[in-house]
Amino acid sequence: MRVPRQLSGQDVARALRVLGYERARQDGSHIRLTTQVNGTQHVTVPNHKPLKVGTLLGGVVKPVAAHHRLTVEELLARLGL
Repeated sequence: MRVPRQLSGQDVARALRVLGYERARQDGSHIRLTTQVNGTQHVTVPNHKPLKVGTLLGGVVKPVAAHHRLTVEELLARLGL
């Protein structure tokens, strides 16, 4: 699995629109996204440039993949990352 290295929080938030995530609010440097697809889920994306790989995987990609019942590879492919 190849994880993108130079993504910003804005890039990730934009990519998650494919799965129905919308910006709920932004507090400082953190963007809160919400989806109603497959039930309600909230995810917080740090608006840093670039995101650290561990933060991207552990805090965003893995929880989103689990919510949508996808593998990490399937999720990254669907998001075009």
